[in-house]
Amino acid sequence: MPMTLDLAKFCKKAAVAGGLLLIAGCAIPQQAAVVPSGPVPPGQARIWFYRVYSPSLSRNMANVDLNGARAATVLPSGPPVAVDVAPGAYHIAPESFGVDTNQTRDVNLAAGQTVYVKILDDPDRVSSGDRTEFRRDTFYAWLMPPAVALAEMRVPAM
Repeated sequence: MPMTLDLAKFCKKAAVAGGLLLIAGCAIPQQAAVVPSGPVPPGQARIWFYRVYSPSLSRNMANVDLNGARAATVLPSGPPVAVDVAPGAYHIAPESFGVDTNQTRDVNLAAGQTVYVKILDDPDRVSSGDRTEFRRDTFYAWLMPPAVALAEMRVPAM
């Protein structure tokens, strides 16, 4: 009899622990404050890429190209990504299934300059369905003022 009682207690404790782990796994992680990665290196410029989490938008990663080459992958609820580049002209283009106007941006960067690029998603631009639905990402790159970007990225003013 004591053996079955111990087994029942063990099963009950295991079920409670499993339930707590399941509930913890469903929680949405909060975006922590990002610490700036130090000053811009001499002779370089910096581009920050970020997204603001919204539960109604895609959870897909946004890949961003600079002049046709992959520069960053931005997570929907992840930290901002800083890329240090040589001064010059850059064409910022997020990889996107959907094609729309004003998805890309062109910037001319000087040494020591920092720009902030917010990656936006319109999952309904390419979507359809009657009995089954599908949605494809259409990403946009927007240049943001530093004060707005730092507030959205939850970074203290520099």
